[in-house]
Amino acid sequence: MAPQNAYLLAQDFLADLRTIRDSLLSHHSAALVAPRLHPLIRAVEVFGFHLATVDLRQSSDKHEEVVAELLAVARIEADYSALDESAKRVLLLGLLNDARGLRVLGVDYSAHTQGELAIFEAAKVMRTRYGAQAIRHYIISHTETVSDLLEVLLLQKEVGLVQSTLDAAAHTDLIVVPLFETIEDLRNAAPIMRDFYALPGVANLVRRSGAEQDIMLGYSDSNKDGGIFTSNWELYRAEIALVELFDVLANSHNIQLRLFHGRGGTVGRGGGPSYQAILAQPPGTVRGQLRLTEQGEVIGSKYANPEIGRRNLETLVAATLEATLLQPTKSATPAFLQAAAELSQASMNAYRALVYETPGFADYFFGSTPLREIAELNIGSRPASRKATQKIEDLRAIPWGFSWGQCRLTLPGWYGFGSAVEHFLQQDGAKSRKERIALLQKMEHQWPFFRTLLSNMDMVLAKSDLALASRYAELVSDTRLRKKIFSTIEAEWQRTVAALGLITGDKQRLQNNAALQRSIRHRFPYIDPLHHLQVELVRRYRAGQADERVQRGIHISINGIAAGLRNTG
Repeated sequence: MAPQNAYLLAQDFLADLRTIRDSLLSHHSAALVAPRLHPLIRAVEVFGFHLATVDLRQSSDKHEEVVAELLAVARIEADYSALDESAKRVLLLGLLNDARGLRVLGVDYSAHTQGELAIFEAAKVMRTRYGAQAIRHYIISHTETVSDLLEVLLLQKEVGLVQSTLDAAAHTDLIVVPLFETIEDLRNAAPIMRDFYALPGVANLVRRSGAEQDIMLGYSDSNKDGGIFTSNWELYRAEIALVELFDVLANSHNIQLRLFHGRGGTVGRGGGPSYQAILAQPPGTVRGQLRLTEQGEVIGSKYANPEIGRRNLETLVAATLEATLLQPTKSATPAFLQAAAELSQASMNAYRALVYETPGFADYFFGSTPLREIAELNIGSRPASRKATQKIEDLRAIPWGFSWGQCRLTLPGWYGFGSAVEHFLQQDGAKSRKERIALLQKMEHQWPFFRTLLSNMDMVLAKSDLALASRYAELVSDTRLRKKIFSTIEAEWQRTVAALGLITGDKQRLQNNAALQRSIRHRFPYIDPLHHLQVELVRRYRAGQADERVQRGIHISINGIAAGLRNTG
């Protein structure tokens, strides 16, 4: 028989439990509270009926397709996608101020439009059934314009997740969270949000809906777009610009900003020690709260064991408190910021010259790494590439970074920095080479952002191995292309190692991290043979020997190398 008179809200259930608790305490039955009732009350307080809050996430171009079809069928706008940004904003604001819906009864919309709207409708049902905390955020991948945000508000309105109109007393159930991913997007993050909140009714909408604004920052695609140093520098600048913007909104509308860091396991995707990463955030950007992602096998290594999981959570809390309460006595000086900007530009130039401007680089990458074999593993939620091409720009960031780890070059975690330092030291100006070296050393000593970035590069370089990488390069059939690109990578590796030594004074990798140095020394003799085995199996597989044993051998070697390297999620 189905349960009768079920609780609609977790708060109602919690109120009854507290009544029972108070009654027991007032009747001298406190001994009955602690063993079972108190833990149940605490569980309801934390988990409600939903257990864990769910995020929705979809790419901005998918929303545009849905809106375009809805408007075309309703005969409001025949070609929405062809409109410029200004026209889109005017049209979308008008629709958000119109109480009528867009869907036409009896029309058979495309499977894509029906599927996307069904997800919004499922979110509404989920919130009704399990409570408002069951789902709170809608993340928009590839946010590039203000209209990307307005489109999601319009789709929420279409299914009843936005009540009323912007010019009245609108309230939205889901926080619209932009995700800024590429270098250009990070640079435009603050201007986009400024324009969004300048629209009539938007600031009041957010204030009525909880006065919270999450903004997600993408570490993976920005790294693949501009390299390790530029990615971190543009993230740093974007955070500062966003905080300055929302300080104004906090004063005018009491809207609070929460930054959401989309980090992965590899250093190239924002990985590395979480404690140092939080402390390296720009001063004033943490403010008692932040969100971050944990991905890949990093989840298992950090949280599979309850004691280790608790220790990692304590580390995150401690770092958040420290970053909030203990502001650094010495922040980045104008000289530091200027030097970082110069390093960033030179680093990005060197990185993009290799990855996006070198003829044949994509062929080299696909040939010298086990990317195609990784794509066959049943371990990802999405295909390795966004399109059926071999263009680097279409490749997703996770397989990009994972592949470089498998061939032991770990290129996304260091490439470009050596050339950047070399270029910085060669600049003509008031400062001599000696003074510029002293400036970089001072930055490493006094600036947590710069010190953490160099520390992560040090760790990545310690896990790289040019000798093993050269074995993978032999998989590239074009000898001339192989030698050209590998020699370029090897030269940059040497420049980066020399630059780190010049700045930090360390003579060897991980000189200041004896525990990790010892761990790598013990682990790597076991995974080095796996690399040689993997190269041979990949060679056979690509030559046509594609039986089940060869495939299984490749997949086992991929898993073993990832487990040994760590920081690969």
